[in-house]
Amino acid sequence: MTNDTLINALSHLISEGRNPDTMDIDTLSSLDIVERINQQDKLVPFAVEKVLAQIARAVDKITDAFKIGGRLIYMGAGTSGRLGILDASECPPTFGVSDDMVIGLIAGGKEAILKAQEGAEDSPSLGEQDLKGIKLSHQDVLVGIAASGRTPYVIGGLDYANKVGATSIALSCNPESPIANIANIAICPIVGPEALTGSTRLKSGTAQKLVLNMLTTASMIRLGKSYQNLMVDVKATNAKLVARATRIVIQATDCSQQQAQDTLKKTDYDVKLAILMLLTGLDRDAAKEQLNLQNGYLRKAVIEQTNRS
Repeated sequence: MTNDTLINALSHLISEGRNPDTMDIDTLSSLDIVERINQQDKLVPFAVEKVLAQIARAVDKITDAFKIGGRLIYMGAGTSGRLGILDASECPPTFGVSDDMVIGLIAGGKEAILKAQEGAEDSPSLGEQDLKGIKLSHQDVLVGIAASGRTPYVIGGLDYANKVGATSIALSCNPESPIANIANIAICPIVGPEALTGSTRLKSGTAQKLVLNMLTTASMIRLGKSYQNLMVDVKATNAKLVARATRIVIQATDCSQQQAQDTLKKTDYDVKLAILMLLTGLDRDAAKEQLNLQNGYLRKAVIEQTNRS
């Protein structure tokens, strides 16, 4: 793409427009600047609210993929890629899943996480290559993330996902974008021009983060990784998480701290198992069997055991 063509393309993007509410931002005090940015940030949740139906469709596809052993793959460049990596990296400790269940890919590879890799995002073939490197299959879901909706790296990835039969999802902040037209599902919260023109790490990035939070959190809840609103598959891998696990058991069962700690030790800090034991009186083996019968859904296991009693 020539420079003139690129300039023309950017001039038509909502996310690249000039915001009339911040034209004087360079004359303001520190407090006035952050107030103006905050005013713009308040618009983001309302933009996301308008695309909840599309987000829910994506959650259904992701949940179905997880149930058959598929994966969720995020792909983006720059800020978009980093947001995908952030969301993916938080899934194992939060939900007790394997590191390869949710994967984040960024144009330019690991070095691009900390430092921009110039030109990496301009290659559609690199997007396809990275997906081949993780053996993307028809069982997987690919979420291509690009605020502009036109990043070649992401376009290449979505094209390849369609080719292999994977579910393709586009997350952008510009309507009728190239990635939206390629993907099976298009999620497009329109947040408007940024407070600082073209700095899509601001409102666009915030919108993307909110959507990614929903995609993984809702999918994991649908898989039974919560009990009520508690993270019962959290992995107690450090002192803080051991304390959190103890607190979750107490909140779920109204037991004492000592009872929670003693039961967690018996279960090797399996929070879900400890809760079921305390709520039903089952021993570890019987509780584990009941959880397995209910495919790990704690609420179902509690209800089933309660009905038997």
